[in-house]
Amino acid sequence: MSEVVTTTPGLFPLPDWAKDELSDLKGHQKADLIDGSEGGAIEDAYERVRSEYVDHQQSAGLDRVVEGQGRWDDMIAHPLAVADAVETRGIVRYYDNNNFYREPVVTDDLAATGDVAAELDAASERVDSGLQAVLPGPYSLADLATDEHYGDDGAFLDAVAGFLADEISEFPDVETLFLLEPSLVENPPGDGEDERASEAIDAVAAAADADVVAHTYWGALGEKVYAHLMDADVDAIGFDFVANHEDNVYNISEYGTKDDVALGVVDGQNTLVEGPDTIAERIEWVDDNTPGTDFETVYATINTETFYLPANKYEAKLDALAAVNKAVISA
Repeated sequence: MSEVVTTTPGLFPLPDWAKDELSDLKGHQKADLIDGSEGGAIEDAYERVRSEYVDHQQSAGLDRVVEGQGRWDDMIAHPLAVADAVETRGIVRYYDNNNFYREPVVTDDLAATGDVAAELDAASERVDSGLQAVLPGPYSLADLATDEHYGDDGAFLDAVAGFLADEISEFPDVETLFLLEPSLVENPPGDGEDERASEAIDAVAAAADADVVAHTYWGALGEKVYAHLMDADVDAIGFDFVANHEDNVYNISEYGTKDDVALGVVDGQNTLVEGPDTIAERIEWVDDNTPGTDFETVYATINTETFYLPANKYEAKLDALAAVNKAVISA
């Protein structure tokens, strides 16, 4: 029987009280967003947000607990937005939705900031077990950014991968690392670039002393991109079975997958709350439709970040996910 591990890709919505309080503390303009230098009352507010996130996950019974990324004003572009070698400029659309982030423009050599590591250090003081780190994958982070320093797409991707690897080297002990790679679906690399993207993910994963999941979402990977991603030395690949179940099943059936797998079976953008039985049925459907697979670990997860949702809806989805039947896959 596969081990079912319940988790999320993080980036939770702010509680209503925090939206009001932080709006008053930070202001309402682009220049008022997080840059890594905040302190005092703002830092205290985010610490209370973090505590609320962690406490809810643990009380619900999730197997992996994330910090929650409440400070990430720029969604998964955040690690670059707070880096010294980066200028944040105009507001640009976050993929194909109604959210926006500050364009991170790299103007000098990238170096780790320790920002994400500090968040994890703070979370680790409250997490009993199962701490999970969340980072953008190198391909998606490079895709969301603009290079005005390295001058070559390949060199820039390598620099972003090195930047993330150096950040990971400062992490406290974590059980799992989710590398979020929506750009592999939304803006897939072309010939040659797909191999470089896989190598960059491999370089980041190699820096982690944890189980690494390369999590993709908002559809299914193209066959060549998926085949190259399989070459990366990650422990699991994540599939969005909310947005596209048929093509994801095809990729697993045709090309296989890692011994472990992450299944996005809860909708991170829809307020309809799936019950534990529905989630279990979705996990079992994947197992039934991928004959010949024998997953050691199944990470049952929300498919996308959840900051799109009202706070009460995301919390209800966490509760349902944590309550899922762990015996849904038979050997």
